[in-house]
This record gives sequence, C-alpha cells and structure tokens, in this order.
Amino acid sequence: MSHRILLLGAPGAGKGTQSAKLADAYGIEHVTTGDALRANKDMETEYGTPRSFMEAGELVPDPVVNEIVKTALADADGFVLDGYPRNLDQAEYLSEITDLDAVVLLDVDDEVLVDRLTGRRVCDGCGANFHVDFQPPEEDGVCDECGGELIQRDDDTEETARERLEVFYENTEPVIDHFRDEGDLVTVDGEAAPDEVFARIRDVIEE
Repeated sequence: MSHRILLLGAPGAGKGTQSAKLADAYGIEHVTTGDALRANKDMETEYGTPRSFMEAGELVPDPVVNEIVKTALADADGFVLDGYPRNLDQAEYLSEITDLDAVVLLDVDDEVLVDRLTGRRVCDGCGANFHVDFQPPEEDGVCDECGGELIQRDDDTEETARERLEVFYENTEPVIDHFRDEGDLVTVDGEAAPDEVFARIRDVIEE
C-alpha cells in the first residue's frame, strides 16, 4: 500500500529528518517544495516558469507552486510532503487534488525550536549539517566530512529564528485549522529523540 502523508511543523520541528525516515521506511517519495521547484523550474504555467521568479529573487506565486506540487504528487507512487502547504489557499488546493492518508503535526515548544535552530552549524566547505547539542562534530568547529570550518548561518541566529517562527504561525495556523476541521490532523509530540518521534508517527500512519 502506498501512503500519502503530510508532515506539518514549525522550522526546527524535525520535518526534514522525519520525512526522510518515512520515505525510506515506506519506499515513497519525499516531496519538498524546494526540490519540486528545482526539478521543474522550466515547467510552463499560465503565470510563467518557476525559474523566471527564482532568478528575479522573487517568491514563486501560489498558483505556480500549486501546479508544480500537483505534478510532483501525480508522478509519485506514495509520498511524504514536507514544506507545503504554507498557507490556507495551498491547503485547500491540496485537499482538492489528493486524498491524504495521514496529516501529522510535529508539536515542539518554541524555546526548544529556538535552541534547535540556533544550534545548527553548517560546513562552509561541503555544506554538511551539524548541531552543537544533537549532532556535534568530533572536533569543535571542524567538519567531520571534509575538515572545513563550521559556521552559524545568518538565518540561524536567535532573532532570525524567532522571526521565522512568527511568520510560520501567522501563515500556518489556518492550514492546521483546515486539516483539523477535515478531521485528518493528528498531533505528535516532536520533542523526544528522533527515533521515538518516528515510532509515534508510524503508529499514527498504521492505525
């Protein structure tokens, strides 16, 4: 049986980690908006191609993102969707084009999210990700993969992290309410160890 799963959660809630685990476990596609846009950046829509917006440094408008996601889901035999829908219009569109088997919201306290976001370190050589608490490198400040320097990105400072959370709640509360109203939403405590969180998500999917 191929599963159609939507994972919701604030930045830092662990959507990427859990989506990758689910994709592996069930042999389904991990669909993110960013990947879908990059894979289809020259797809013609009535509003233009995603590339035209990306190269201008503009946000890709909803109707274009919707078309791209629709194409990605149509090509997938089962999927876990991560990073879409970002607002109510996208959520309503998603409900029209597919029947989801599970909608899981990863619930994590704001202070924990800020710790997770500000603790991330990225290698300026190969781009590998580390975390000062959860995934520290063997040697402080040095990448295990290539020996490059680990840096904190500008969007991982506390101020930026709190701004990102504010934007997320503003846009995504209506999305959460939409799926709650449809009776599909299940909330999972996302603060446990990743394997424990994964076990809880699997329980929801397999019920």
